[in-house]
Amino acid sequence: MKKKYKVLLIIIFALIVLFLMAYLVFHFGSLNHNENYEVIDQIDKYNYTILSRDSKVLNKEFKKLKSILNQETIDYNEYAKTLSNLFVIDFFTLNNKVNKYDIGGVNYIFSNVLDNFKLNATETIYKYVGNEKIEFPEVKEIVSSEVSEDTYTYDKKEYAAYKVNVSWNYKKDLGYYTKGEIILINVDNKLEIVAFKGVEEN
Repeated sequence: MKKKYKVLLIIIFALIVLFLMAYLVFHFGSLNHNENYEVIDQIDKYNYTILSRDSKVLNKEFKKLKSILNQETIDYNEYAKTLSNLFVIDFFTLNNKVNKYDIGGVNYIFSNVLDNFKLNATETIYKYVGNEKIEFPEVKEIVSSEVSEDTYTYDKKEYAAYKVNVSWNYKKDLGYYTKGEIILINVDNKLEIVAFKGVEEN
C-alpha cells in the first residue's frame, strides 16, 4: 500500500508541474518574444504600444489613434473604428510573429475574455505560426470600417458598446478572412474588444 501511495504522489506531482509549465508558456510565452523588439511609440494612459517589427500600415493607424485620444473630447465612434482597424492589422499580420503564442492585438482585448481569445487563436489561425514551410499573410490596407452604437451585456452588467464592421486586403491573398465584425465596450472610458467574428465571403 505504501508503495502505491508513493507512486500516486509522484504522478500527481508530475501532473502539477506539467500544468504549471503549460500555464506559464501559454500566458507569458509571447512576452519574451516581444523583448527582442523595441517599443517605438506608445500611449501610456491606455497601455497601447507599437513595436519595431510592426508594419507601416499599423504605424499609420496607431498615429491616427494617438491623435484621437489626445483630443480634449474623445470621439468614441472614431476611437472604436481606429482601434478595430489596429486589431485587424496586428492580428491578421502573421508573417512577423514568432510562434502560435505570439498573438497580435491582445492588448486591445477585454481582460475577462482574453484567456479564451488566446486559446482559440492558438488552436485556429495561429496554430502553425513559426513553421518556416508555410507562407503567412500581411494586411496591406483597411478597405472600410463602419461603426454603429449599441449596448452589450457581460456578466449581468450592461456596457455602452460599438459594433464595427471591417473589411481589409492582404499583400497576398492566402485564403484568410477579409471581413469581420468587432464589438467593443466602454470600460472606464477605455474601449476594449469583447467579441470578434470573422465573416465568410458570399
